[in-house]
Amino acid sequence: MAITLNRRLLVLLACALPVAAALGQTGDTPAQWDEETAIRHSQAVIGEQVGDHVLTRTDGSEVRLSDYAGKPLLVSMIFTSCHHVCPMTTKRLDAAVGAARDVLGYDSFKVVTVGFDTANDSPQAMRSFARAQGVNRPNWNFLSASQETVDALAEDLGFIYYPSPRGFDHITQVSVIGRDGTVYSQVYGIQFELPWLVEPLKELVLNRPESEGRPFAGLVDRIRLFCTVYDPSSGAYHFDYSLFIQMAIGAAAILAVVVFLVRGLRRPRA
Repeated sequence: MAITLNRRLLVLLACALPVAAALGQTGDTPAQWDEETAIRHSQAVIGEQVGDHVLTRTDGSEVRLSDYAGKPLLVSMIFTSCHHVCPMTTKRLDAAVGAARDVLGYDSFKVVTVGFDTANDSPQAMRSFARAQGVNRPNWNFLSASQETVDALAEDLGFIYYPSPRGFDHITQVSVIGRDGTVYSQVYGIQFELPWLVEPLKELVLNRPESEGRPFAGLVDRIRLFCTVYDPSSGAYHFDYSLFIQMAIGAAAILAVVVFLVRGLRRPRA
């Protein structure tokens, strides 16, 4: 999947970068970066381990990234004083998360949104930002962090940004983290296509270890996910019953051949 996504990154970043130019980390000047550099920087972390950073929830309690281990995790980085890109990205992510959970299950993955403007993105500001975007989903936390933690997390995620007269210019990306804490894929742009987010998650969920004592449930989950396909005309996923019809036709054909052979063997020879 990562290889397939790589072929599409140029198209997405062509849309993502002009809106939220991903041209450098804090302290770097825009001239030091270009689109190809931004792509390489972001893609270079795929397969790399994300550190066990300590962040703060909107209620003031601390959480470690390792607390999210065991299930896929989506990580989005925003700044709360952003008036256009970050709200639009968060609302799009909210819609995509809803669609993904309809397909994969409501507890199949988790989401965190991290504020990288440490001077302003307090737990209270993150709570207000979430409320303003209408995000109130389970297993989705809005988090704050120290500057040191933000810098380390941004490096782990290949997330690049720099101060600008508008506040910050930054790459618009959602990082898909595997259950083992490594970066599995990156999703770019504000209005990204739904499969770009759902398909990596689908792969991670399909490859999950089956629960002990529940092999049948694991098989049902795999069949359900395998037979769920994306319909570009509706922009949504649906269950493809035609796969079962094809399987039934194939099974009927095999059964007919077996019956024919068995009858032939039982027929008395002259």
